[in-house]
This record gives sequence, C-alpha cells and structure tokens, in this order.
Amino acid sequence: MIAARDLIAEARGTGVLAVNIVTVEHVLGTVAGAERAGKPVILQLSENAIAYHGRAEPIAAAARAAAEAAAVPVALHLDHITDEALALRAPELGFGSVMFDGAALPFQENLSRTRAVAEALQDAGLRVEAELGEIGGKLGAHAPGVRTDPEEARAFVAETGVDALAVAVGSQHAMTTRDARLDVDLIARLAEAVPVPLVLHGSSGVSDAGIRDAIAAGIVKVNVGTALGIAFTEAARRVLMDPTVTDPRRYLGPARDAVAGEVSRLLDAVIGNR
Repeated sequence: MIAARDLIAEARGTGVLAVNIVTVEHVLGTVAGAERAGKPVILQLSENAIAYHGRAEPIAAAARAAAEAAAVPVALHLDHITDEALALRAPELGFGSVMFDGAALPFQENLSRTRAVAEALQDAGLRVEAELGEIGGKLGAHAPGVRTDPEEARAFVAETGVDALAVAVGSQHAMTTRDARLDVDLIARLAEAVPVPLVLHGSSGVSDAGIRDAIAAGIVKVNVGTALGIAFTEAARRVLMDPTVTDPRRYLGPARDAVAGEVSRLLDAVIGNR
C-alpha cells in the first residue's frame, strides 16, 4: 500500500485514477483492473458509502487488506467528507488522505473549516483535498457562474494549506452519459494559479479524449464512480434475468469482473496516455 500523496506526486502530466468504492466487489474489481493494466490506483470511500454500510470499519478493513495484497501501488482516500469528526478518523481507519468537502458552504466558512481539518490531519501525516466551486448533480456544474475562479482558488489554497484542490470546470456527478464539456482553458489557468494538484470529480461524464485533454491542461487526480456503478449493475442485471438464479456469487462475480474490465480500460485509455 502506498500513500496517495506519493501517487499524486508522480502523476503530474500523466494522471492517476481514483475509484469510488461501495461494496467489497468494487474493491476487488478495482484492484484486479489496476493489476491487469499494471498501473496504480486510489480506492476512495465516501461519506455516503460509509452511511450505506452503517459504519466505516468493515469496508475500510476490506479496502486496506486489498491494497496491502495488491501487485500494484494502491492508496486509500476518504472522499466527500462533510463531517469533521469522520475526517479526523482517517488515520485510525488506515486512510492516507481525505477530501474535506465544504463546497456548499459560504467561502469564508469553507476556508476556515477546511483549514482546521487540514492542520489537524497534516499534523498526523495525511494529505488533505478540498473543493472550491460546486461540482453539482443535475445542472449544477453547467449552470452559468458555477466554476472555480482562479484568483479565489489561489487565495483559498494559500489560506488553507491544502494539498490538492477539486475544481468545478464543467463536470458533474452521477452522469450516465459521457458528454460533459470541460473548460480546458480554465483548467490551465487554475493549474497556473495554484501550486497543488488539481482534481476532477464527476469524470464518469467525460469522454476518454476529454479526460486526456484535462490531464494535459493540469488535472492530476481523476475521480470515477458512476461509470463503475453502470458496469457493475448491467453485468448483474444480465444474470438476474434468469429467475432461477439465487446464489449471489452468480451475479456478483460478473459484476466484480465488469468493474475490473472498466478500471483496466480507463487506465489503458486515459492514464499516462496523452
């Protein structure tokens, strides 16, 4: 297992894939896909996924075990954490980095709360990612004005001391089509404005070519979740068309393999290929 900071430090200009995990099958499929491609990956566990499980420890333990046994470098990251208390539990859960999400807060409150989390976690040796500019569901990130401003980003990073910044540049979460149009010029201006790596959330809605262009412009960490959910669900649904199937392994196995296939495909298509 490797720290996310090390993967990201090595990924400027080439990108690193960060996958949101929900179940153990997502964990195993992601690691298998990364091993197939021979490239590192970041396993991300969100606050919503933890809420689904009811507690963080079991799925966190599964992610740790898979990362430690992997044949490629695998880092662990807590994603979209809005609860400071949960963010501060990252070290005990075995995670090396945290995305504290204060993007829905007013700028000054986002800044002050993010700074407090960053100071506490960095003292423990962790890396902290923050978000500035709404990366919405529905039309949020495509609405006029919903973009990260480079000068605001410069001030935010300087004041908070964060290690990475998720930016709103035209992607949005939970897209099931890949037609989001990224503002590549804005990505380049943001990369010039801030000294830390930029993160693209909502990458499932962006084409392979769009992701490659984003990496070339300055995106370093590429977050993917929905695309893996689609692959997982479609594979399970095909098996469950047979009403005689009752053994979960009959549909969870193909679902896990579909995740592995899509992770491997993404790594081969967009990461390190400019």
